[in-house]
Amino acid sequence: MGSSGFSWKLNDHPKLPKGKIIGLVVLDGWGEAKPNQYNCIHIAETPAMDSLKMGAPEKWRLVKAHGKAVGLPTEDDMGNSEVGHNALGAGRIFAQGAKLVDLALASGKIYEGEGFNYIKESFETGTLHLIGLLSDGGVHSRLDQLQLLLKGASERGAKRIRVHVLTDGRDVLDGSSVGFVETLENDLAKLREKGVDAQIASGGGRMQVTMDRYENDWDVVKRGWDAQVLGEAPHKFKSAVEAIKKLREAPNANDQYLPPFVIVDDNGKAVGPIVDGDAVVTVNFRADRMVMLAKALEYDDFDKFDRVRFPKIRYAGMLQYDGELKLPSHYLVSPPEIDRTSGEYLVHNGIRTFACSETVKFGHVTFFWNGNRSGYFKQEMEEYVEIPSDSGITFNVQPKMKALEIAEKARDAILSRKFDQVRVNLPNSDMVGHTGDIEATIVACKAADDAVKVILVLEISSFFFLLLIIPFPENFKQ
Repeated sequence: MGSSGFSWKLNDHPKLPKGKIIGLVVLDGWGEAKPNQYNCIHIAETPAMDSLKMGAPEKWRLVKAHGKAVGLPTEDDMGNSEVGHNALGAGRIFAQGAKLVDLALASGKIYEGEGFNYIKESFETGTLHLIGLLSDGGVHSRLDQLQLLLKGASERGAKRIRVHVLTDGRDVLDGSSVGFVETLENDLAKLREKGVDAQIASGGGRMQVTMDRYENDWDVVKRGWDAQVLGEAPHKFKSAVEAIKKLREAPNANDQYLPPFVIVDDNGKAVGPIVDGDAVVTVNFRADRMVMLAKALEYDDFDKFDRVRFPKIRYAGMLQYDGELKLPSHYLVSPPEIDRTSGEYLVHNGIRTFACSETVKFGHVTFFWNGNRSGYFKQEMEEYVEIPSDSGITFNVQPKMKALEIAEKARDAILSRKFDQVRVNLPNSDMVGHTGDIEATIVACKAADDAVKVILVLEISSFFFLLLIIPFPENFKQ
């Protein structure tokens, strides 16, 4: 028995014979919807997936990957890859980021915690900076949570506030950023009427500024650092609304890829660089696209780019973004405690596991699968393989991504017979689908299907194949 009074012992599966290897394949972003000219999964040639569905229709199941089924507040909340993998890996539902923040804001508990008290010490003489994705998409952040935090912080002594906005167009409709900024500007104007010096200080599109993930492109974070901390950017404007409207006039411009900009006063001076004595909060509740900035804000020995200036600040995340790294060390809302995940059960029962994907989804079959935990449970019983994603390009340029390589790694792991469970994530339909490129996404879906075929053509009697698809609504992006 464990220290909590439960046993790690797993009983034998009632139907699955001993000696079978479990092949577990997650097709991220692969779902079922009505056939039409925009349904790339329907249009693409997918014989492997079709054979699985048509060959055993009684075993084909559709599962929910959104709303309360994965711990989100309501059925209207879109799912995402992270909460889906948390739920799959844990086998149980836990309250997730957005819900945790909602509860903390509604109860006022957020203002009583160590994290808020820590940043509050800067309110008297410093500036409170809020950095994050400005949208109501509910995937990385939510505008209403930012609004409540602005109100709560100003009521508790914040006299000077600067907001650094990252425009979305990925979890919400492209072009909606202007409306979100106008809403925020109205709130800030009301705070100014109450004597609070509150302004937007900088901005940029989420795929160009700050929100890179898995250390794929540190230049994205550097562009954010230059604008937010140094007050430097290639574009300078008097207001954020003007900035976004003007920058969107460029050919092929969209919210996701807006270049960085800073807001300046009448003398051309940036209105809100981050300096010694300030407080900084990253308001995103989702971890993956905030970890890199958190490292830049917190690590003394940071070497990924030249920060030029490393201000002495009080920094807190909305949540802790990496429990293993304890990053950041201060946060406003405690993360969900996801314990007793399937991976931990497996090593306690002598089950050897192999996990693989390419960079953009590697964390999903390891970190998120294991309950937001970095590293191994028991390294001698686990092997994690990351295949580097193509960097510096959008995924529609190389829609096949690394699907074949992932499938070959899974095949080799199965054939080696060193593992009892082999799990992989094929990201194509998710990541290429995000680009909105129909033709490229059709190629991506076929590539994912080809990868499934590589695994299926193995001697089927040697392993048991379990396919998991993470379906999203048609307009879901992340």
